[in-house]
Amino acid sequence: MLIRLHSIEAASRANGPGLRAVIWFQGCTLKCSGCFNPKTHDPGGGSDADTVGLAAELLRNPHAIEGVSISGGEPFQQPEGLLDILERLAGSGLSTLVFSGYSLGEIERQALGPRLLERIDVLIAGRYVQAQHLGSGLIGSTNQKLHLLSQRYQLTDFATIPRQEIILHRDGSITLTGIGSSGLGSRCG
Repeated sequence: MLIRLHSIEAASRANGPGLRAVIWFQGCTLKCSGCFNPKTHDPGGGSDADTVGLAAELLRNPHAIEGVSISGGEPFQQPEGLLDILERLAGSGLSTLVFSGYSLGEIERQALGPRLLERIDVLIAGRYVQAQHLGSGLIGSTNQKLHLLSQRYQLTDFATIPRQEIILHRDGSITLTGIGSSGLGSRCG
């Protein structure tokens, strides 16, 4: 199954507990004012990625990472692709964390919402509100909620996650990521 992908990062500490791979979906119609990652909004941006290959890449060395964080753009605007990735990761031992501009209630009302939520350990939900900026513990603004959907984590597991991170790649490009950073999840260089 094809999804529209903005980028992928093999190892990050600023996108959830432990060392995690991060997938940024491309495309978002929510258009939250002050969004950290506006480069992910255009549904025509990014590139096509096959969920089979993407999951295989993430599972190539599952002991090197604790889990996978999925952000965007808006992952729930590509629900079939999101579900396919989550189902391919199920049983691997990798935890799953998904960022969404939708509230938990909005996701529950989506056609695939309940099935998606069954496959997610942690959901960071709610539209970013610039006037309520927080930028701490994976929460961008005070209205957003961290939902522990499984028993995998406790709230204390989120206390030491760095707010921002700069990742220097072998090719000289950099990824700036985290809550409140300009260019979240984007590669430069």
